[in-house]
Amino acid sequence: MKGDMNGAEILIKCLEDLEVKQVFGYTGAAILPVFHALGKSSIGLTVNSNEQACAFSAAGYSRSSDKVGVAIVTSGPAITNTLTAVADSYGDSIPLLVFAGQVPEHKIGTDAFQHINVRGIFEDAAKKVILLSNGADIESIVKDAYYFAKSGKPGPVVIDLPLNIQQRKGQYRALDHEMFSSTYGHENHLSKKQCRSFFKLLQKSRKPILYLGGGLNSDGASRAIREFNELFNIPFVNTLMAKGLMDEGHPRSLGTLGMFGTPYANMAIQETDFFFAIGVRWDDRVAEKVGGFALNADIAYIDINPEKVHQIRSERHPKFSFIGDAKTALEDLTEYAKQENIEIDIREWQEKTSELRQKWPLDYNRSSKSIQQAEVLDLLSTCISDETRITTGVGNHQMLAAQYLRRSKPKSFMTSGSFGTMGFALPAAIGVHYANPDAEVIAIDGDGGLKMNMGELHTIGSLGLPIKILVLNNHGDGMVRNVQTALYGGEFTGTVRDSDISLAEVARVCGFGHAKRVSDRKELRESIDDFLASRGPSLLEVITDFDEAVYPKVPPGKPYREMILGPYIRERR
Repeated sequence: MKGDMNGAEILIKCLEDLEVKQVFGYTGAAILPVFHALGKSSIGLTVNSNEQACAFSAAGYSRSSDKVGVAIVTSGPAITNTLTAVADSYGDSIPLLVFAGQVPEHKIGTDAFQHINVRGIFEDAAKKVILLSNGADIESIVKDAYYFAKSGKPGPVVIDLPLNIQQRKGQYRALDHEMFSSTYGHENHLSKKQCRSFFKLLQKSRKPILYLGGGLNSDGASRAIREFNELFNIPFVNTLMAKGLMDEGHPRSLGTLGMFGTPYANMAIQETDFFFAIGVRWDDRVAEKVGGFALNADIAYIDINPEKVHQIRSERHPKFSFIGDAKTALEDLTEYAKQENIEIDIREWQEKTSELRQKWPLDYNRSSKSIQQAEVLDLLSTCISDETRITTGVGNHQMLAAQYLRRSKPKSFMTSGSFGTMGFALPAAIGVHYANPDAEVIAIDGDGGLKMNMGELHTIGSLGLPIKILVLNNHGDGMVRNVQTALYGGEFTGTVRDSDISLAEVARVCGFGHAKRVSDRKELRESIDDFLASRGPSLLEVITDFDEAVYPKVPPGKPYREMILGPYIRERR
């Protein structure tokens, strides 16, 4: 409805027009006008246990849908609490809107209660930071920010709302938000000359590999890369952010590449002669090892981020590169290939990579008296459907989940990649649930990561959210402890938990109808079946091996040829 409203009401009306259905927030005095306007709207509100969790839930909403997650918090410590989640979203290119209350404009810079320089703190951790001033057009700014967050290389936008701006009367004009989306709708297309150059390289190749990144992690881009590879059947590897955008059960899938990648991905990459990277940021856990395999490989690179493409052009000297939307570029290549009847002959390479996958399977300590995290995840993978949505924390369980949980659909595996943030799994799962209310949502975490945002057990339990939490409890920080084993002679300072508190008991207190702890392997399968069959908030705590480590591993700074297979991965003859 057009007419006079205060700034807070205009903000909420903008969100309604943008078809925002759910926001995540925590209130306070400096944001009360917005919350009271929200209370009169059709938009749902989830109140998390703290502001970091609010922003992580909003990010989970974005990661698992084509929408932009929204978090609304108050001033001072509330907005600074969101910094980690904002930086995490910036690193993984996740669109996000974070609205923060602020002291009235005349008090900015006066050491007022709960005042902080939001722009100064967030300018290097967000795609954009906006301080609304007295003359600001709230409607235009909010609608533009929504599409700006989604455009190009997506990322978080932080909007600082002084209290007087929220209270100021203004005119809501009901501007068509499509006029803002069209600002960012321009697509660069590959020319026929560029397509010809690309396929000249591909047709020369005998051992090509597709390297797929998070820039493809959408329904449309997933379809585009699948259609492209239906023509050529090229072996492919993926980053952590790209799990599921291609079916990992496909014969050409080699799994995740990198420091803790699959053995066959890390072996195949040493032989490739054409490395086609799409929508990747060349993470150091993958890219610093490029020199170990790419001396004789041609590189092609497509990405929407000009800065990254220019960086790779200067550092890696690709034979082909293009700045633009990966989906559009792949569609252009596919159409050209069909028109020109482009074919390649890589049968020997297809057979070789299939052989690597068969001969060097993942494995773990099957004779241990203690349950292995890899064992749990290997079993879980056989019990979940393609529609299941997974979130993980950060640590050994995250890498093992990437190795053992096969995904076949985009946006089905949500994790903190670039920033590696412990405490991510639970709040992100809340956002994933609201974006996908009919899907099974499983949050996988370690005991250390779970305690980082344990308050979300209360959020999930008190709201009765049908989220399943799998806790792999090894009573310590396993990934850091693995480093201590290698570099500090096994001195586990700060990474061992002396106390043994039952997290299942904590979950029961928080309202979980199903909460169980298991340490006996004989009970594992039945416990997983019961866990998956349960309704409402559910938690399964599995006590796992204190000494378990993740293999294979490529040591920091080393090439793929120096991959350490560990004691259990062996060639299958």
